[in-house]
Amino acid sequence: MEDHIVMALEIVKAQAGFRSMAAEEICAMVRSVSETIKKLLSDGKDMDSLHLERAAVDRAPKDNSIICLECLKPFKMLTHKHMATHGLTPDEYRAKWGYAKDAPLVCKSLQRLRRKKMKDIKLWEKRRKPLPESAAS
Repeated sequence: MEDHIVMALEIVKAQAGFRSMAAEEICAMVRSVSETIKKLLSDGKDMDSLHLERAAVDRAPKDNSIICLECLKPFKMLTHKHMATHGLTPDEYRAKWGYAKDAPLVCKSLQRLRRKKMKDIKLWEKRRKPLPESAAS
């Protein structure tokens, strides 16, 4: 079997492990991923570089940790201070490793906790109440 098909099957298998997928969806995804890998290979990338890129994606934020792709150590959050040890800013790190510009560099559980706290305190509903007219003068 060709390398791009094998890699596509591995990727789709991993995706199917995280969510339920219909048979048609799996077939369509294998075709799509396979074609994308084939195109990347025809653009001059070799299989080793594709495996490295895939490994970087595999180390994306997990539920309880995020792996620093510079030193391969797990953290709950990648801080400015840690990025400085690699001579990078968080924005440079995101650009280097292909994260979205606004992607949080924290694990999924910490994201959920922060989201829950914000919903609990309903900060957007708390408005500054105007001072009574007698206190304003």
